[in-house]
Amino acid sequence: MTQLRKMMLDELQRRNYAQSTVDAYVSALRDFAKYFNRPPDQLGPEHIREFQLHLIRDRKLAANTVKQRMAAVQFFFVKTLKRAHLREEFPYPKTPRRLPIVLSQEEVTRLIDSAANLSHRAMLMTLYSTGLRRSELVRLKVSDIDSQRMVIHVCQGKGSKDRDVPLSPKLLETLREYWRSARPKTFLFPGYGGDVPLTTKAVWHACHGAVKRAGIEKKISPHSLRHSYATHLLESGADLRTIQLLLGHTEIKDTVVYLHLSQRHLHAATNPLDSLPVSNVANVRPSRRDKAK
Repeated sequence: MTQLRKMMLDELQRRNYAQSTVDAYVSALRDFAKYFNRPPDQLGPEHIREFQLHLIRDRKLAANTVKQRMAAVQFFFVKTLKRAHLREEFPYPKTPRRLPIVLSQEEVTRLIDSAANLSHRAMLMTLYSTGLRRSELVRLKVSDIDSQRMVIHVCQGKGSKDRDVPLSPKLLETLREYWRSARPKTFLFPGYGGDVPLTTKAVWHACHGAVKRAGIEKKISPHSLRHSYATHLLESGADLRTIQLLLGHTEIKDTVVYLHLSQRHLHAATNPLDSLPVSNVANVRPSRRDKAK
């Protein structure tokens, strides 16, 4: 391990960054140095600008991906090398605000029924039933399933926070059947080659395969099940504060987005057009163009 990498890892660990963030930051800094074929501490503002343009123009990465890569480079210069004056060299691209894709309950049913095997079915049901992130799912341990209290313990989720989510009786039945078949020891969904966590990529493949077999044309990822879980909870009458706690959101503003997705809330207010006493459309004379058709 190089001295620079050790310095950066020390700073990340001092701030208790999640392991996934640590890995992403180290990888991004490696790409930054490799692009210029020079140690990163020998690079400066002009290299930062060139690298950001390379990510946007040449590699055509999404705005959020560019932001994460540049956040890693900024952390290295500002926190690791203590060059605070370089903070202004990191303008972040504007991120388009898009509503997340949500499945209907009928689509979720088709997705779960299209799982390739019992393990994949258990994973998809857990994602939808709990709203867990992929990274949280793969770290679940057998001991986190508390059938006495009917909760699932999410240990050190995003932001290094613990939380409990309800354990559905239907999910418990599936997990018990899965456990009898797979006999996982420590991790609920172990990876290949021993008692280690499954990779998040394996979860993505399990979901992607089920989407194809179900004939769902929406662009769906495992995170879509989290969005669907929150939206369906809201449509069933759950309040935003409860959903915020279940999802592990730090800010309520991150939960409010589901108001835009809930059919119950979208149609709760009367459309102002419907209250206008406009004349019957059948009595309106068609235009000449309409007649020509």
